[in-house]
Amino acid sequence: MIVVACPGQGSQTPGFLAPWLELDGVADSLAAYSEAAQVDLIRHGTESDADTIRDTRIAQPLIVAASLIAAQALVGRAGRTPDGVAGHSVGELAALVGSAVISAEHAMRLVGVRGRAMADAAAQTPTGMSAVIGGDEQTVLARLTELGLSPANYNGGGQIVVAGSLPALAELAEAPVKGTRVIPLQVAGAFHTDYMAPAVAALRSAVAAVVPSDPQIKLWTNRDGSIVTSGASALELIVNQVSSPVRWDLCMSSFADNGITGLIELAPAGALTGLAKRGLRGTPTVAVKTPEDLDAAAELLNGAAA
Repeated sequence: MIVVACPGQGSQTPGFLAPWLELDGVADSLAAYSEAAQVDLIRHGTESDADTIRDTRIAQPLIVAASLIAAQALVGRAGRTPDGVAGHSVGELAALVGSAVISAEHAMRLVGVRGRAMADAAAQTPTGMSAVIGGDEQTVLARLTELGLSPANYNGGGQIVVAGSLPALAELAEAPVKGTRVIPLQVAGAFHTDYMAPAVAALRSAVAAVVPSDPQIKLWTNRDGSIVTSGASALELIVNQVSSPVRWDLCMSSFADNGITGLIELAPAGALTGLAKRGLRGTPTVAVKTPEDLDAAAELLNGAAA
């Protein structure tokens, strides 16, 4: 079973869309996606600097658009769809398209709303996020409770991303739990926590206008790593996900339980294949960063050794 994984915020880098624009039809697709998301994806994906594309309003549409472009190119190259799909955080919107729950246009409209709403929510209170690497998980969680911080992403492989007030994050970094490293992340907000409650309401309103279909391939949810069989449930889950933790660790466990034989991460790729090397040891992976990676991904999708 080959699973395609769609990455989340933080995976974007300056100019990463440039090589994709060399493929036929990509410029037209990005123009349509730009209109739907209300973001100039071609300009920001080829010209804007790291600080500009770190803006949540820009980053989220860029990431989803890149995954959609890469997914279409991969299926065209391989001649078949994957067996299953999952997304990390905002990547779940691309996963909904990959499983035929919603259209690409709907996904881009929703990610535009999501990015703007989460940026607005983050602006209300100065907050941030940090990655905690290593250590005993229960000891780390207990320390977070003491500091008033929340676990935002359980990424597996001994990594938890935590979120909350800047003073509390600073205190955690100054006195880390034994056996851990604390790495501040360049994001302006405590995503996947109660700080994002205003964004949940905005996204729920936008989702109400979308009529979903049920998934046509296996679709995993960040809520608990389970497989979603209802399109309506899938949409509700991506709404609630904005203010609840991402359980990528449970997604990877479920991949293994369902007999995964390979994982392909769509553009802008790298983070999820890195996590898979620790959480899905021995599973072949391909990170589709540029069109040059499509042949290796197509080989894996068709059952050959990558």
